[in-house]
Amino acid sequence: MLSCVWRSTRLDLPSFLWLWKIAAWSMGFSILAYLILAGSGTVLLFARMTDRQRPDWLRPFHYWTGGVMVGLVLLLLAIGIVGTIGHYGTLGHSFHLLAGTIVVGLVLASVWSAAQISIGASWARSLHRGINLCLFVGFAWVSWTGWVVVQKYLP
Repeated sequence: MLSCVWRSTRLDLPSFLWLWKIAAWSMGFSILAYLILAGSGTVLLFARMTDRQRPDWLRPFHYWTGGVMVGLVLLLLAIGIVGTIGHYGTLGHSFHLLAGTIVVGLVLASVWSAAQISIGASWARSLHRGINLCLFVGFAWVSWTGWVVVQKYLP
C-alpha cells in the first residue's frame, strides 16, 4: 500500500538540476571529509602507537569532521529519496539505492564504533578502522553508481 502512495505522489517540477547540484557538492565534500578523517585518524593512530603526544586540537577536529560527514551523507540520502521519487515516482531503479544505503549504514556504524572507543575497549578501535576501510570501498561504489544514475538525467 505504501508503494501505491509513493507512486501517486510524483512531483512534476520543471527540473531537478538544482537538487543534483546540491548532491554533487555534498558528495564531493563527503569524500573530502572522509580523506581528512583518514589523515587525522592516521595521525592519531601513529601518535598512539609511538607513544607521542598528539596535538590537543586533533581529536576534537576529527570528531567535528566526522559529524560534518555524517550530516552530508544524511543530506545525500534525503536528496536521493526526494529526487528519485520526484522523478520516477518510486525508489529502486538502480544499484545506487543499495550502495547508498550501505554507505549510510557504514557511516552510522563508524559513528557508533567511535563512541565505543575507550581505554579498555581496544576492539572498538579495530572495528572503527575496519568499518572505515569498508567505507572507502563503499564511497567508490556509491560514486560509480551515482555517476551511472546522473547519466540518465543528462540530455
